[in-house]
Amino acid sequence: MRKALISAAIAAALAPGAALATDGYFAHGYGMKSIGMGGVGIALPQDALAPATNPAGLTMVGDRIDIGAAIFRPVRGAQIQGSGNAPANGSYNGNDSSSFVIPEFGYSRTIDPKLTVGVAVYGNGGMNTDYKQSPFAAYGGTNPGGVDLMQLFIAPTAAYKLSDSNSVGVSLNFAYQRFSANGLEGFKTVSSSPSNVTNNGHDSSTGWGVRIGWTGQISPTVTLGATYQSKTKMGKLDKYKGLFANQGEFDIPENYGIGIALKTTPRLTLAADVEQINYSKIAAVGNPVDCLFQGKCMLGANNGAGFGWRDVTVLKLGASYQYRDDLVLRAGFNTLRQPIPQSQTFFNILAPGVVEQHLTLGATWTLSNGNELTLAYMHAFKKQIDGVNSIPMVPYGGGNANLHMYQDSFGIAYGIKM
Repeated sequence: MRKALISAAIAAALAPGAALATDGYFAHGYGMKSIGMGGVGIALPQDALAPATNPAGLTMVGDRIDIGAAIFRPVRGAQIQGSGNAPANGSYNGNDSSSFVIPEFGYSRTIDPKLTVGVAVYGNGGMNTDYKQSPFAAYGGTNPGGVDLMQLFIAPTAAYKLSDSNSVGVSLNFAYQRFSANGLEGFKTVSSSPSNVTNNGHDSSTGWGVRIGWTGQISPTVTLGATYQSKTKMGKLDKYKGLFANQGEFDIPENYGIGIALKTTPRLTLAADVEQINYSKIAAVGNPVDCLFQGKCMLGANNGAGFGWRDVTVLKLGASYQYRDDLVLRAGFNTLRQPIPQSQTFFNILAPGVVEQHLTLGATWTLSNGNELTLAYMHAFKKQIDGVNSIPMVPYGGGNANLHMYQDSFGIAYGIKM
């Protein structure tokens, strides 16, 4: 029965889906308890999804299975102003696809007093825009227009207690991603492979990387944590080798962070994480698009044009309060400087990941059978980025592209204590 439940949960997590995540294109947190606390978790593991944030935390969650899913609703759009290409000017709604399901699964098993093993399956992040009336139609594209990116991690994990107060852990991150683009015919003339830019259906690739971590209980009330995830080297998206730099290369960037958890009273725990995501180190994401418009590079070429994203530093704050013996309440806040420079907004009409501030709420009920029901809500406040000299005069007619977005998600998870 238990093996069948695990197999079914992994199969559900592998089902096709897409989302536009919140810290750039990464999720703001992993596991419903973390999601309800602004995404904190480096020093505060709470369930079997802990390896997604810090694999060392698995030694602190016990034997359990966690299964959950969130409904995610991003509201995104763009505006083009001041273009000499008059048909391009106007506002565009990128929400023809509006709601997405994001599943999660975690399993943790204590082998002996020092060793714990498990697996976490979760959506790492993604990006989706769906313009029924595409901004790029005025530049030689077609309707509809947009992109669909989904990334999934399967992370088998081992965590080991070095002592009663210190643990280390490692996860092997097996990654799967799929991508499609539509309506970008206007960019074929600046591509190294014009037939592999747009309208080729979904393509997929796989790859792997590692995440390592440490947790240490400094005192009865203070726990620290640190984690590092390597760049995840992915296979190439051949159907879109004319869009992404290095002939369809789209690797997942390295990220790392530190965290602290403070048990300020027997009932109240406060936590904070600082995370760095190095988007600029991935050519398809970080290379600026300027060279394309200056005729110095091409889409899809070696070190070709990308989306121009900069690195981001994310601050996550969370609070957990044991309101009753059977009820825990949570709240959190997550903030960053969004990754898109004002000069790079034109191409990022496809990927307007500009939200910066997130408010979260959550709760867990312990049921009469000892298992747990957890709810989590997230709202990312509306953010608009106005372009500055973002559309080149030649050949696109000049002007600026402005981007905006806000988001909501609601999730539920069931935790089975074994």
